[in-house]
Amino acid sequence: MFKKLYIPLLAIALFIGCKKDLLNASDPSVYSNSNYPATINDLQSILVPCYSNLRDQNLFGFHFLPKALSNATHTANSAYGGDQSWNEMANTNLTSTNQYSTEAYTSLYTGIKNCNVTLAGADSFAAKYAKAEDKQNIDYIRGQAYFLRAYYYFQLESLFGESYITATGGTDKMGVPIYDGVPKDLASTQIARSSARAVWDFIANDLKQAATLLKGKVWTGVDVGRVTEWSAKGLLGKSYVFTQDWQNARTTLLDVIQNSGKTLMPFSKYQDAFNGNSANEFNEESLFELNVDPDAKGNDYGIYGGKAANATTINGLIWSPWALGNDGTEGAASSLGYGNEIVHDQNVLRFGFNIGTYNLVNNPNFDASKSPSFNNPKQVMDPVYKQKAIQARANKTIDPRLFVNALQPWVDVVKPDGLTVYPASKPNFYAGKPETYGFSFKKYAPTQYNENNNGPADAWNYYLLRMADVYLLYAEACKNTGDITNAVEYLNKVKRRAYDYPINSASPVDYLSLNDKTSAINDPVLGNNPLYYERWAELFNEGHWWYDVCRWKIGKSEATYFGTALNLNGPIQWDDSKSYTWPIPLAEINSNSKIKQNPGY
Repeated sequence: MFKKLYIPLLAIALFIGCKKDLLNASDPSVYSNSNYPATINDLQSILVPCYSNLRDQNLFGFHFLPKALSNATHTANSAYGGDQSWNEMANTNLTSTNQYSTEAYTSLYTGIKNCNVTLAGADSFAAKYAKAEDKQNIDYIRGQAYFLRAYYYFQLESLFGESYITATGGTDKMGVPIYDGVPKDLASTQIARSSARAVWDFIANDLKQAATLLKGKVWTGVDVGRVTEWSAKGLLGKSYVFTQDWQNARTTLLDVIQNSGKTLMPFSKYQDAFNGNSANEFNEESLFELNVDPDAKGNDYGIYGGKAANATTINGLIWSPWALGNDGTEGAASSLGYGNEIVHDQNVLRFGFNIGTYNLVNNPNFDASKSPSFNNPKQVMDPVYKQKAIQARANKTIDPRLFVNALQPWVDVVKPDGLTVYPASKPNFYAGKPETYGFSFKKYAPTQYNENNNGPADAWNYYLLRMADVYLLYAEACKNTGDITNAVEYLNKVKRRAYDYPINSASPVDYLSLNDKTSAINDPVLGNNPLYYERWAELFNEGHWWYDVCRWKIGKSEATYFGTALNLNGPIQWDDSKSYTWPIPLAEINSNSKIKQNPGY
């Protein structure tokens, strides 16, 4: 209806408003490459949106991680229940009008459009204006565009494809529509869904081209955040794992491990690698990283602010930790942002936290001559329990990654004003509930300032692909090609780093088999499955676990393990017949006459 009304109204406006010959008027809705790009710098400017779209508010800029994936995987427990789409994510029971799945679909295709525009611009520039010395730079630009297009399609297919390909079938299931160029008219936007096999082949082909075009290129200086040959090969290896092409996965991932020059960062760096330390950016473990500049100040609200060159994100507003109240009570605890989500208690147990919850006792050091405050509380965590918690950390009887990812009330600290140290606290909605753990997020959360007041903007880059992921994918490929020795060894390399042992030598925490006991307590899903556990623990809250749940088909057991969430009434409503895939948005169904909906929606 919009299209039918818009064209006649535009024609009337042009007729009344000016005397210009309409045949000479350009169509503002059509990309023109008649004289642009005319230089390499022009072409670089067209490439920029391919990257910056990743920070769109619908993707990693805001909604995709904290509101969609963290809820769908129950990484987070959401205290906010006033958003129906948010609640649907926690319930893994989406409708075709769900805001967050619709936004992801739309913005992922926007990224693809941007990449297609870049590739078309490269062809035009090469044909019309390029000099011989421009060829190498054109190839580098094409390589980056191919990688980013593949990345967007990887996300789309993993979220919206009818099902994953397995060793026994699934190639003919519905994938997503493939747009390999810029549509030239309305008719060319009406594209049916390709097969899952066709989509994954398209992704692999783009990544192979990217790796070839970027071969040997090392970015330095301000360009250090650009993708490389090894970004492409790493994602290619991951796509082979996701389609159970185990032999190609082994070969490709081993190439990255042996030849990329990348490795796992040491624990001394790893423990603070997700919280804004600029010295850790683009480090020895990073293969593909979303650059974030905390350039918004004074309630500019990051991506929603007025700065034209804003390069920040605001996921931390949702994941912000809680600090003890100024009056020294948990009932007055305040968040360093919105504080909508905390770590789901079941995750605390899954990391092996085996010392139970705590009680508050009278503070033996309370100074009655002063008013109660955060540093002079009337009650404190039971000192015996606190010492036990500190000792468990020191002895590593709890997976250290819990404390990389989360903040323990009364043991860890935060700086709400950027200067003053406050004890971390249970959120106020857990006050007076000693049966709860109430851990706040640490990974990708603002622990050193109040994001809602002093930013708000995230101060850390996001790892979208890193070597720990590659090691774990390689272990999975080894397992499925019968190489159990290397499968166990590469799981152990990742685990050793987490426990601060040298990664290439045997350690006291090594797994002895692929069904050895893990840290997870009373967990039928991960308790004796090191492969599953290590991917969950190592990549916690990085946006990967949803894809593993869906490709391994463990959604029902995960729903049973987590049970429910704060923003739900009753148990999680997992449905094997539909929950493993998100619905094609109703808006797409209504605008694309050739597309079909996923089963169950």
